[in-house]
Amino acid sequence: MNGGNGDREKAETYIETEREKGDISYYTKYELALVSGLPCSPIYRDCTRPSLASRTAGIAIRRLRANSFDVGELDNIHISLDSPVHFVKYTAREHARKVAKHLGVQKGLIYLLGTQSASAEDSDRELPFRQRRYFYYLSGVDFPDCSLTYDIETTKLTLYIPAPEPSKIIWLGPTPTIQECMDKYEVDKVSYTTEVRNQIFKWASSNSHQKIYILHPTHAPPSLTTTSTNLDSTSLQPAMDEARVLKSAYEISLLRRANDISSSAHRHVLKALSSATNETQLEAVFLQTCIAKGAKKQAYLPIVGSGENASTLHYEANNEDLAGRELVCLDASCEWECYAADITRTFPISGTFSPEAAAIYEIVTEMQTRCIEALKPGVIFRDLHDLAMESAIRGLLRLGILRNGTYEEIRDAGTGRLFFPHGLGHHLGLETHDVDGAHPLLVFSTPCTTSTLSVPPPPPPYTHRRKLEAGMVLTVEPGVYISRYAVSIFGADPKHARFLDFGVLDRFYKVGGVRIEDDLLVTEEGCENLTTAPKGEEMCAIIRRGRGEGECDGNEGVY
Repeated sequence: MNGGNGDREKAETYIETEREKGDISYYTKYELALVSGLPCSPIYRDCTRPSLASRTAGIAIRRLRANSFDVGELDNIHISLDSPVHFVKYTAREHARKVAKHLGVQKGLIYLLGTQSASAEDSDRELPFRQRRYFYYLSGVDFPDCSLTYDIETTKLTLYIPAPEPSKIIWLGPTPTIQECMDKYEVDKVSYTTEVRNQIFKWASSNSHQKIYILHPTHAPPSLTTTSTNLDSTSLQPAMDEARVLKSAYEISLLRRANDISSSAHRHVLKALSSATNETQLEAVFLQTCIAKGAKKQAYLPIVGSGENASTLHYEANNEDLAGRELVCLDASCEWECYAADITRTFPISGTFSPEAAAIYEIVTEMQTRCIEALKPGVIFRDLHDLAMESAIRGLLRLGILRNGTYEEIRDAGTGRLFFPHGLGHHLGLETHDVDGAHPLLVFSTPCTTSTLSVPPPPPPYTHRRKLEAGMVLTVEPGVYISRYAVSIFGADPKHARFLDFGVLDRFYKVGGVRIEDDLLVTEEGCENLTTAPKGEEMCAIIRRGRGEGECDGNEGVY
């Protein structure tokens, strides 16, 4: 006999509490009891699968909601733990081999610069450090003033780190030592950056006919000039971009952890919504949750748009009052060890959608659901975008916002871009908008909404259309936006105006916009959703509980 709703909610709350602790060292009894087939091992934060315990809890929660086990039996289960999972280094060598393969050469030297320390202009204030992602991909090193070389023939990976400077140590503390770097990173040798010139000069002297591959002409190693015939500044970046398209198991574990923390932060915002009065306060809740869980950097500037602000795709002021507003569009995510999540949720401030907001939310839900169901290896992402656009146009026709034309006529006129002006999604990885590789996901460049050009779908066959492959991680982020400014632009063009009912539109401006965004891992069988942030009725129920309109698991307010 399955547990009742009260028991399930208590168990769910317990698991959520355990999952959200900042220092999860072991699986909890509940996590292990509810999930079969996963290893019963202690998980340390620095292990190769830093999100596995959190992933386990997420699966357990989903099974709780599905009534798939007897909650009452949980306390009778005894779990034996094996030996700890040992620390595993970032897989830099695997990445270096992939890059060399895409370069298509057997010999040569890759030279990469990390981000260098810098101060703000006209100031002694240091700029926030952000590691160059190409350098990180071949090293896993996340501190400044480093460089590396990779000898393609010998597969020797050498890291160069700054030598200790007593004056800096007094102010900033010690920098990693050579031995510490050898222990932590997957490299063959660690030297100080003072050795770069001599080591590369020595290599070049012994390999006079071989290329040294750099990202940009300005990245020439100190022993060579930018005019050296040995330097190749055009081949490396495309090779690295292609290598980064398919994620390794290690990379997926980092993306999963970024999603876990970001999803938890979204949940905390929902819980705090009843006591917030301004967009800024919601942003603060999100940031506080991420930082408390060890994710001190955001993958991008948070977007917290309430009311009509939600119709601005990258609204970042986040400073207006919530009073009198219906919805909030929260597009915010952290990064974990340089790997990004990218999650958006749109929710009603009251916990209940108005009829107009519910209608738009339903359209966007259909857009995303259809695309996720169709996402699998071999699919062309542009086809999924077209599928989302079809759902948007047909949904807006049902509402009467669009009229006087068929789906095909409105699509071919390009009027659908008034309401869905961006692409369906993008690669996700070391960058929020991660690299495409040789062939982009979307073969068109969507014009801004000020364009009134008619852009019908390009006729098949497309050239160089990339098919989805297992190991890709993508966002699926459809949206429908009711922007006064965009309507004024499109409405001034008879080609679009004839399809618009401006009277009906007046009722929907208060909605602003709805976007729902999840991060999807393409698998051999289809896809896996890495994002566990609540949406739909689950999301609304959390808001209502926070407002005291349902069972509440404690004081969820913040302000």
